[in-house]
Amino acid sequence: MKSVDELKIKIFADGADLSSMLEMNAKSYIQGLTTNPTLMRKAGITDYVRFAKSVLKEITHKPISFEVFSDELSEMMRQGIEIASWGKNVYVKIPITTTLGESTAPVIAYLTSHGVKVNVTALMTLDQVRHISEVLDSSIPSYVSIFAGRIADTGRNPIPIMKEAIDVLKENSLCELIWASPRELLNVIQAEAIGCHVITATQDILKKLELVGYDLNSYSLDTVKMFNRDAIEAGYSL
Repeated sequence: MKSVDELKIKIFADGADLSSMLEMNAKSYIQGLTTNPTLMRKAGITDYVRFAKSVLKEITHKPISFEVFSDELSEMMRQGIEIASWGKNVYVKIPITTTLGESTAPVIAYLTSHGVKVNVTALMTLDQVRHISEVLDSSIPSYVSIFAGRIADTGRNPIPIMKEAIDVLKENSLCELIWASPRELLNVIQAEAIGCHVITATQDILKKLELVGYDLNSYSLDTVKMFNRDAIEAGYSL
């Protein structure tokens, strides 16, 4: 079992709480950060621009993705150009379709032709990967985020899809595949094993990274001690 420092896969922190993002940014094994409107809403963010710029004032070197929130292609283009202007380390998140299922390929083609680094998000099928691979500019760095965790939620094994996606994207050396929405720490190891470039995870999963390679006998004993401690502290008796 590899230690965290030995993993080749890049680990990105997903979140929208500034203090937590700064905490993650300070860790050497965190190589990038992502956020999205849903996480920002849950965190109580009301001013998108103010929040993003406060983050970028502190996080200046590691890649960070901010998402457009328009549902119209032309406005996505405008928002994408605006977001990209906030920093050289910014990637613009573009959902794979609009809410009506309309492809955002024209947006992605437009933005990359203007030198914007994109993070195409919410993909779940290989057809989507193939479609997007045709419009990405191979001279501009990009990410393609497949929501492997959500695929798994439907009872499907995401690993074959992720493996083939790597193969589809291999001709574009500046495009990296992200294993998004992981459900457990094991997904980090699985993503590493198939050669996925990046995995992005929220803090509830990232905080378990210290357990990578932990001795199972010691972990078993820790668990027994936890049960015993909780029973004593609860004052249970028979």
